[in-house]
This record gives sequence, C-alpha cells and structure tokens, in this order.
Amino acid sequence: MDYVVRGTAADGYIRAFAASTRDLTEEARSIHKTSPVVTAAMGRLLTAGCMMGIMLKGEGDLLTLTIRGDGPLQGITVTADAKGRVKGFPYQPEVWIDPRPDGKLNVGGAVGRGTLTVVRDQGLKEPYSSQVELVSGEIGEDLTNYFAVSEQVPSSVGLGVLVDRDQSVKEAGGFIVQLMPGVSDEVITALENNLKELHSVTQLLENGLTPEQILEKILRGLRPEILETMPAKYHCNCSRERVGKVLLSIGARELQSLIDEGKPAELNCNFCGKSYSFSVEEMKEILAAARQQG
Repeated sequence: MDYVVRGTAADGYIRAFAASTRDLTEEARSIHKTSPVVTAAMGRLLTAGCMMGIMLKGEGDLLTLTIRGDGPLQGITVTADAKGRVKGFPYQPEVWIDPRPDGKLNVGGAVGRGTLTVVRDQGLKEPYSSQVELVSGEIGEDLTNYFAVSEQVPSSVGLGVLVDRDQSVKEAGGFIVQLMPGVSDEVITALENNLKELHSVTQLLENGLTPEQILEKILRGLRPEILETMPAKYHCNCSRERVGKVLLSIGARELQSLIDEGKPAELNCNFCGKSYSFSVEEMKEILAAARQQG
C-alpha cells in the first residue's frame, strides 16, 4: 500500500516527509502507457506531489506542479490534495532516449531545459503561483532549488522510480527534508553528514526500506519522531459536470459552431483517459445555461 509519513526531528527544527508510491506510479504508467523514462519522470513528480500535498493546510486546498522543458517529453502536470490523492499526465508519454553514462534512465535529457511552476490554490481570490528555472530536469534537484529560491526553505529532495524489465514499476518513492528557521549549525552538519552517507532513493527502496526507515537513516542521531501516516493513491475526480465546463471554455462561438455541425462532442480526461460524449442537445443546454449566467 502506498503511503506518506510526516515527521520531525531536532526538537522541531527539522521537518521531514517520506513516501512509498509504487502502486500509484504503476497506475499512472498503465493509464498513460508511458515509456520507461517517462514513467520515471512522472513517478518522481507524482511522489513529490503526494508529499507536498500533505503540506497544504486546508482540506479543499489543491497543489499543481507543472514542468515544461525543451526535451522530447515536453512536460508533465501533476495535481495533489491534502489527503494524499494525486493525479498527473505527461505531454508526450512515449519518449525513447539513450540512458545516462551510468546506465540510469536519462530523465534530465527527456525533460531538458525549462521551468517548474508550483501553484497552491487555497480557496483565496488568487492562487499562489511561483516559477523557477529547471536546474537539471532530474526533478528532485529542481524541487530542492524551488524550495530554496521561492520559499527560502533549505531542503533536500530525493525521488526515485525503479522500472522493471517488463516496463512495470518495481519501486517508487522519495523524501523531502527541510530546515526550519533558527536551526543550529550542529544540527545542519549532522543532517548533511547523514545525507552524504545516503544511497540513492532507488537503492534504498530496492533494499526494502520503508518510508519510516528512510527517515530514520536521514535523521539518525537527531531524535526523529513520526507524527502522521497517510495513505496515498492515484485519484481522478473528473465528472461530466467538470468536463462540461471544459467544453464551455472553448468559447461560446466555437461551441455554437459544434452545435451547428450537428455532431456530438467527445472529450477525454487528460488525467485518467475517461471519455465523455456530449450530444447536440446537451451542448445547447450548456450554452444556454452559460448565457443565462452571463
């Protein structure tokens, strides 16, 4: 079962998250039929979304992570909520690219140069949005940079996806560790030493470590404490009503043109692939309702 743990250490001067996300990453791979390098990239961002979603305060708050790059993958969008539910889609699901010199999947090469955008919708008039340049396209390093530049929170983000020979997801997970204001130099040094001794996230997962055990290794000697454990899952909340709003977003004139053609409109959800068909009569009702509200 996929889940996220939230913990603290050093008397609250460190906050930490770790996640196991194999099942939800495999579900995303199955839905989008991704190549191995896209599976790895998407799984990393989905994992980050799970952990960053837990940082949200309100139940109705939503987080959106968008990577856009000049590599063949072009980009990924992931959304998450405060309950460990996450969904996402790659812009180009089938990308085949040579591995890195060390034999690992070349996620950075697939993503390329570009931007990472983080949007937090907390029910206010305007969502909070921040954008940073990608550092490497490897996603973990890019999020580490985002926290430092946009939120001024020194952080270490580790993300990993292990793809099996049959292209299914063998392991997926990650961690986020952050330093709070006022932390002592001794705590920083101890944490840095622990992180230096850490193997890659993929190797930790392959060795069978749980999220709790990963945090124990990272926070060794710093009095770690697990505060919360939350299930994580791939969850799409699309509906006819939501997709109908997307149909209306093309504009009244364009929607009227579809009606005039006399053909039903078919829309697919980007996140789960579910198809919704709208008859001419239904499109007329959507347009009439919009005009009444307008």
